[in-house]
Amino acid sequence: MDIALLIRNRLKELGLGQRDLARAANVTESYISQLLTQKKLPPAPNRTDMYGKMGRVLKLPQGQLAKLADLQRREQLKKRLGDQPGPLLHDVRELILRKCHPTKNRQIRTIFEKQPFGELERFVTQKLLTVAKDVAKQELDNRAWLRKVARLSKKSYPEMRVIVLKFLDTTIFDLSNENCIVFLNPLIESWDIDLGTFCIEIVLNRRVAPGHQKTFEFVERAPGKRPDEEPGLKDFLQDSSLSSDVTEGELAFLRTLAFENKRPTPLYYYREIQSLRDPLHFLVPGKGRGT
Repeated sequence: MDIALLIRNRLKELGLGQRDLARAANVTESYISQLLTQKKLPPAPNRTDMYGKMGRVLKLPQGQLAKLADLQRREQLKKRLGDQPGPLLHDVRELILRKCHPTKNRQIRTIFEKQPFGELERFVTQKLLTVAKDVAKQELDNRAWLRKVARLSKKSYPEMRVIVLKFLDTTIFDLSNENCIVFLNPLIESWDIDLGTFCIEIVLNRRVAPGHQKTFEFVERAPGKRPDEEPGLKDFLQDSSLSSDVTEGELAFLRTLAFENKRPTPLYYYREIQSLRDPLHFLVPGKGRGT
C-alpha cells in the first residue's frame, strides 16, 4: 500500500479531513492535497518531523508512515534511474582500452574488469562520447568531412550521414559496436587519465577532427572564490528524491566541481555522491595503493 492510499483510508475511517492533517503536521492544506493526489513525492523521513505528527493523528503504529515514505521514494528513484546498466559490449570496451595510453592500459583494464561499467568506465566512456559528438555536431553539414569519415569507415556517404544522425542520439548505455567501429575508432587517437585528479586528456585524429586535444578536469576552488552555483546542482538540491540525505561535507565537495563547457544534470550529481560514498573508490590510509 502506498502512503497516500493509507492516509486517505485512515482519514475516512476517523472522519477527519485534509485540513485536520495539515494543522497537525504544521503544513498547508494544499501541500497535503498534493501528497494525497501523488502530485508531490513524500519528503524524506530524515528531513522532516511530519510523519510522526501525522501518525499520531491517524492513530498508526509509530514509524509506519516514515517507512512507507522511504520505500515509495526508493521505488520512484529506481524508476527515474532505470535498471542498473549492463556492461559495455566486449568490442566497445576493447576499443576504449586499446585507445588508452600504453602506460595506463594495464591498470585501467584491471579497474574495468573489477568494476564492470563502474564509475571510472562510465566516466571515460562518457567523455569520449562527448568529444566525438561535439565533432559530429560541428561537421554534420560538411559533405567533405562526412565523405572522409565514410572512406575511413568503408561506408557510403548516405550511410555515414544516417550513422552520424543516429550517433548524436546515442548514450553511454546503448553504445553499439557500429558506433565504435564507424565513429569512435577513426575520431579518437588516444586518451589518458590522471587517476588522482580524474583529469582526462583526449587526442583526436588530425585527419578528421578540427582540434587535436581535449582536456576535461575537475577544479578545486579555494574558499571565498565560490562561483555561481551550477543550475544542475540547484535542481539536484531542490529534488528531494535525489538529495534528501546529502551531508554538508558532500555538498561542499559538489560545489567544488567546475566545468568549462558542459552543464551537468541533477542525476550527474546524484551519481557523483554514490561514487563518493563507495569505499572501493578510495585508498585506506596505511595500506598503500594496490592495483
